Amino acid sequence: MAVVVNKLIPEFEANATGGVKVSNQSHHGQVVVLYFYPKDNTPGCTTEAMQFRDHYKHFVEEGAVVFGVSRDNMKSHDEFKLKLELPFELIADTEEKMCHMFGVVKNKIMYGKKVKGIERSTFLIGADGQLKQEWRGLKVPGHVEEVLAAVKALKQAA
Repeated sequence: MAVVVNKLIPEFEANATGGVKVSNQSHHGQVVVLYFYPKDNTPGCTTEAMQFRDHYKHFVEEGAVVFGVSRDNMKSHDEFKLKLELPFELIADTEEKMCHMFGVVKNKIMYGKKVKGIERSTFLIGADGQLKQEWRGLKVPGHVEEVLAAVKALKQAA
């Protein structure tokens, strides 16, 4: 089942760093930001994670919880989180269940070869469990500020 704007998020369950279990019900009543990124410890992903880190307190002030999602395993996530001092949890989607559900697995060309990769994307889920907004194939500069503005707008509309 795919995600659709203004519809409830389909059922899912995933493990995150810190022993946190995340599901479509686990954060009901809270605004959730899920950002999907290709790989821990790569330049763009590191920059994006640091920008979410640097704006994290503003997301919390607006009542939002942030999760990073990639196909990396928990050990990689734990090291990445520690290295960058990330205040939010990272979801290890090693079986690509969430990646497929959110439709972020794309064919890419890397070094002249076709590979399956993750398209950098962010999803904003309302406190009611509905997908409110999505950003797909995004560029990192200015993105976190845009997501934060959307979270603020969502709070004001509530």
